[in-house]
Amino acid sequence: MPLQDFPRHPLLFGPSPVHPLERLSEHLGGARIWAKREDCNSALAFGGNKTRKLEYLIPEALAQGADTLVSIGGVQSNHTRQVAAVAARLGLKAVLVQEDWVDWPDPVNDKVGNILLSRIMGADVRMGTAGFGIGIKESWTEALESVRAAGGTPYAIPAGASDHPLGGLGFAGWAHEVQRQERELGVFFDTVVVCSVTGSTQAGMIAGFAGQDRPRRVLGIDASARIVETRAQVSKIARNTAGLLGLGRDLHDEEITVLEGWAGDRYGVPVASTLEAIRLTGGLEGMILDPVYEGKSMAGLIDLVRTGTIAPQSHVLFAHLGGQPALNAYSGAFR
Repeated sequence: MPLQDFPRHPLLFGPSPVHPLERLSEHLGGARIWAKREDCNSALAFGGNKTRKLEYLIPEALAQGADTLVSIGGVQSNHTRQVAAVAARLGLKAVLVQEDWVDWPDPVNDKVGNILLSRIMGADVRMGTAGFGIGIKESWTEALESVRAAGGTPYAIPAGASDHPLGGLGFAGWAHEVQRQERELGVFFDTVVVCSVTGSTQAGMIAGFAGQDRPRRVLGIDASARIVETRAQVSKIARNTAGLLGLGRDLHDEEITVLEGWAGDRYGVPVASTLEAIRLTGGLEGMILDPVYEGKSMAGLIDLVRTGTIAPQSHVLFAHLGGQPALNAYSGAFR
């Protein structure tokens, strides 16, 4: 059914802003680069891409009478921080399972950044020892059961709000939003660059753009260092979302592109190209990226423009997903 027929609980200011990255474009000497800023999209705890997704999950949680949002992520998860913020706004409880997804030696990693914000907002933060994985985790299942055992009514939100029947709707809406903004700006973005890990951000974009009449590439830059899993997840969620929206056709394999080469060997660990992208974008544009997501997707964009893989006549839209609070846990990388 049409996106507007799905229940949605407004959590955003409105459309996230789009602006040109003129100095970065001039520096790279190729395609014209713009940014769409999910880090500026909400009043809730610095915003971010997961807030847009939660707009479509929250009506279901409220309809089920949930009193506790239960989710999972790494110690510096942007997603769990946004779940904590939404719970606080709605007067619900939040139980957050924070696992050791990132092998990063900073001694304050579990005390600053996203996890600090979640604690400030009153979330029940539960530390776990399991490593990175985008599948269903035993620790999350145990957290759900503990809420039920205490007499509560939990609502289960998977990592990244991704592997959920409604997980792709938020960024299908983002695709419609981009189309409206293009008309206002007088520009067409033939290429979109976005980071992919749990998958529903890119998947929602693919499903949303598939119903439009002008072809464009949505290039996912893998940051999971598990490209096969991520590509499969993006494909699954994109096809599910397209089906929910009544696209009326199957998505083509060529519509689903996840590129490897900038993740390094491990999720959440910045490599040289990550740090170069963060410094270059910060120094030229005053736009702050993070070492887990945007630093890696911007590194991909920079290389694709430099090599001409993204053509010089292209207009590229960089999706900024809002991971900057995690920078506090990575100070050692910038000494």
